[in-house]
Formats: sequence, structure tokens, C-alpha cells
Amino acid sequence: MTLDRSDVEKIAHLARLAVSPAACDRYALDLTNILDLVAQMDAVDTTGVEPMAHPLHMTQRLRPDLPTEPDQRNRFQAIAPQTEAGLYLVPKVIE
Repeated sequence: MTLDRSDVEKIAHLARLAVSPAACDRYALDLTNILDLVAQMDAVDTTGVEPMAHPLHMTQRLRPDLPTEPDQRNRFQAIAPQTEAGLYLVPKVIE
């Protein structure tokens, strides 16, 4: 598929992009190359190829789910102005 200056101007208008007239020819060539590449990929026979969720079939290494810092909630709540049942009480902001 080959795009020309008028096609680029229409696409730019639909996308609400400001494209200078000097750049239209370059964009037309770039977009034509992209569409040609997509057409080449579309022409490849993929029958019998199993779809993949990820091309590398790798699993993510996970670290052990262990706490890295001690629980200091009681220490922090001891210096808070107001707490109740393990929660911080704050003034009402929205009426």
C-alpha cells in the first residue's frame, strides 16, 4: 500500500496532529514502509503455530515473601494524636 501527501494530511487531520507540509512526504514514505512490513508479516503462513502469551516462555524469579522490616505499628501509634482499634483517627475533611 502506498500513501501520498493527501493521505498523510487526512490522517494528521483525523488524529488532530499538526504536520508541516515539508514533512508530509517523509511521513508518507515512513508510513508506506510500515504498512509494507505489516503486509509482509500478514502474508506469513502461521497454520500450526501455537499462539504464545510471551515469546520467551520464561517464569519470573520471585523472592521469598518475607518481611524486611520489623512491625512497628504500636510504636508509631503510641505517638499519634488519636488512634482507635489500630487505626489513625483524623479530622473530617469533607462535610
